[in-house]
Amino acid sequence: MAALRAVAHRGDPYLRRENTLPSLVSAARAGADAVEMDVRLTSDGVPVLLHDPTLKRLWGQSAAVADLSLADLLRLTDGGVPTLDEALGALTGTRALLDLALPGCADAVLDRVRSGGAGHRAYYCGDTAALLAVRDRDPDAEIALTWETSTLPPSALIEEMRPRWLNLRFGLARPEVIRWAHDHGLLVGTWTADTRRTMRRLHRAGVDAITTNRINTLRGLLDG
Repeated sequence: MAALRAVAHRGDPYLRRENTLPSLVSAARAGADAVEMDVRLTSDGVPVLLHDPTLKRLWGQSAAVADLSLADLLRLTDGGVPTLDEALGALTGTRALLDLALPGCADAVLDRVRSGGAGHRAYYCGDTAALLAVRDRDPDAEIALTWETSTLPPSALIEEMRPRWLNLRFGLARPEVIRWAHDHGLLVGTWTADTRRTMRRLHRAGVDAITTNRINTLRGLLDG
């Protein structure tokens, strides 16, 4: 079977708290080809890593990230939520798949990626409007169009966004969809597959990347 990219979902969350520096580093050490991380903005416009709009689930605080300055965010999490700058600095040898939650993230994220010299190893998924904003700002950005329905993406969207990837929920990665994507020059990424059975099925089906919470399991399957 062809080589398949192993993408670590939010780092290595079975071992370390998701979207934290220890989690990202653990995934990279486990052999992830890329690490997916969720990016939001603080009230003062700093890109930070967090999936949820609030700190409740991971940090026990009800405050919304968008309402907090970076200083307040770090105080409430004891410095546990990293900035995008810190995350990219911790993954110098690993690609970063940046999941943008909101359109307003695009400018600040692209600025930090460029200033950090990470343009060659960063690519983007997430909110469709955010991805279109990335394309408007950067004609060369590598985009993974995140798609969550059983219908195929409209051709007008493909033409406007010019993605490199079709980024699918793993249950939508049917053979005919994979063939359609490949016929249109798109690589196929899938998320989030955590069982060996699903990983094997996706690999046999010919997807180009699997995103998982269990990077050690996927890496062992591919290498073994």
